[in-house]
Amino acid sequence: MSIAYITHHACRLHEMGAHHPEQPARLDAINDRLIASGLDMVLRHYEAPKAQREHLLRVHDVAYVDEVFSSSPREGLVWLDQDTAMNPYTMEAALHAAGAAVLAVDLVLAGDANQAFCAVRPPGHHAERSRGMGFCFFNNVAVGAAHALASHGLERVLIADFDVHHGNGTEDIFRGDERVLFCSTFQHPFYPHSGYDTQAQNVINVPLPSGADGEAFREAVSRHWLPAIDAFEPELVMISAGFDAHAEDDMANLQLRDLDYAWITRRLSEVADRHAEGRIVSTLEGGYALGALGRSVVAHIKAFLAEHQDGETSSP
Repeated sequence: MSIAYITHHACRLHEMGAHHPEQPARLDAINDRLIASGLDMVLRHYEAPKAQREHLLRVHDVAYVDEVFSSSPREGLVWLDQDTAMNPYTMEAALHAAGAAVLAVDLVLAGDANQAFCAVRPPGHHAERSRGMGFCFFNNVAVGAAHALASHGLERVLIADFDVHHGNGTEDIFRGDERVLFCSTFQHPFYPHSGYDTQAQNVINVPLPSGADGEAFREAVSRHWLPAIDAFEPELVMISAGFDAHAEDDMANLQLRDLDYAWITRRLSEVADRHAEGRIVSTLEGGYALGALGRSVVAHIKAFLAEHQDGETSSP
């Protein structure tokens, strides 16, 4: 079992202010927990390359890509919206974050890794075809999926998104594209106030009410995601791995625990084993309670190693 761990030092240089929740310390919290757990030693470490313009243009409009590049400041911050800002290092960080997904796809489809986890920021799943928002500039998971379709000739890619916020950007890019099945759970009503009324055959959105716990999450995934995924028979499983639905994360109001992330990872791993030769690419999205984030990522990656079993339940 080989798991690729992909990151880049530039992803720690993107900052949006001292009190912004999407901060460099997120990657430090993950790294520290991986080392403390001993898991760091079993991962194969890779440095993320920069995404190329052709990678970005598969999922974003030319005008939007040009806008992001031209907005990059030489000093200070430039705000794309009230939540999303660029500093002088953001452009490089965003390119490496998207490039990590490209490399991850190449590694798993070449058989050089069974699974890959991209520890990158800024996140991506709110970035639409022609608009960045919600801390996101380029849609990393979408860049990876489009690369798998265009460069590797795949015909069916699953994107599973369990972030507490709906992946509006990923849906915007792939809605109606029968080559991609997009499955999302998210708190509703909540930012970005989308997804609850989607009508598209390749989109399985499952809104969860404020206060929903791991049992409700597992029931929703089992009932709505898994049958559709098995019918789709994906050749590659991609995950928008947001950990902000954790009970300790005060950015939202869902009540998931570490073991719920292990559970969903095992279910997606079983899907990958049945249909995709075990191939999974996971890329970091949200997760802002640093302790919970580090533990949840460890639970997520350990589940690739099948250390968690079917009988487990949510921790108290």
